[in-house]
Amino acid sequence: MLKKIHHFTIAGLYVLATIIPVATDSISFAQETPPQPLFEYSAINHPVMGQKGMVASHNQLSSEIAAEILAKGGNAIDAGAALGFALAVTLPRAGNIGGGGFMLVHVAAENRTIAIDFRETAPAAANQDMYFDEDGNVVLNETYRFSHKSSAVPGSVAGLAHIVEEYGTMTLAEVLEPAIRMARDGIEVTYDLAADLSRSQRLKSNPAALHKFYKPDGSNYEVGELWKQPDLAWTLSEIAEHGVDAFYKGSVAKKIVADMEAHNGLITMQDLANYQVLEREPVRGTFRGFDIAAMPAPSSGGTHVIQMLNILENFPLAKMGPESADALHIIAEAMKFSYADRSKYLGDPDFVEVPTEALISKDYARDLAAKISM
Repeated sequence: MLKKIHHFTIAGLYVLATIIPVATDSISFAQETPPQPLFEYSAINHPVMGQKGMVASHNQLSSEIAAEILAKGGNAIDAGAALGFALAVTLPRAGNIGGGGFMLVHVAAENRTIAIDFRETAPAAANQDMYFDEDGNVVLNETYRFSHKSSAVPGSVAGLAHIVEEYGTMTLAEVLEPAIRMARDGIEVTYDLAADLSRSQRLKSNPAALHKFYKPDGSNYEVGELWKQPDLAWTLSEIAEHGVDAFYKGSVAKKIVADMEAHNGLITMQDLANYQVLEREPVRGTFRGFDIAAMPAPSSGGTHVIQMLNILENFPLAKMGPESADALHIIAEAMKFSYADRSKYLGDPDFVEVPTEALISKDYARDLAAKISM
């Protein structure tokens, strides 16, 4: 029943999770010290092992839902999408359907890795001068940072629906069902969630957020209390019944645009209808015998992680010790060079030229490594 889940590995930034339903042989680290025990059981914390699959996310309830999808015969893609939608219910500060993300999908049967780009996009009415005042100075206030005007066209729903359709084995409705159930019937408020909501005074200043995240009298939900989200349950149900078009062209889209128009936002029906998920070729590198496939631009993560590793490859870190001053100094310097290049060169490749191959060049890394003094 679980054979299907061996076909995919998924790692996603959006869902704050990793789902690894694959079996691997023992890993040896080339050009490093002799193998050490994987687990030190006398330590306070140590890794957890799994035989057929594993789910890790910020929220236990959401992780259990993804594991449930795997147990039902879904693959890692189905589980990852279910987890993403579940986090919209359990982790509203980050796992919501109003954002976007990046994801790597590996199809083991074809030995193929795909980079999925479902990040938010700017509305057509946005422009590069919209955050400047009449004197050309950047406007730094919360009205600009946290307003409808600063909202981008969301990609999360399209991205999760895309991977289910292209690489999953279940229907979108099946993947959405656990999240709909949680939003409709309610979840128990955790300490983490209660603490987040109690600190978010900005939410209380927004009537819609006040209605969604707090009790009818405006007070905070306490740990252990039941929190229901009927509006979110309706939204997810519309997507389950009518597909992704409900969010980008139909009933949900109309509500989004009506709210934008009422609060000077920029997102239009055309902006939502025009949204597209992009499949890109991963950026690739190597590190001491290992092949790396990572998210390419517009994500800066993959390019500069490879750049950092290329720099570190020039130093005997293992001999220095993992927490030695020398090792930490070298790692910090490698990060410094990479972040400087990130600020200067990285952008959206659909609009600007990104010199990826130059940034991940081994020769360039050697030149940077030579500038690091001990």
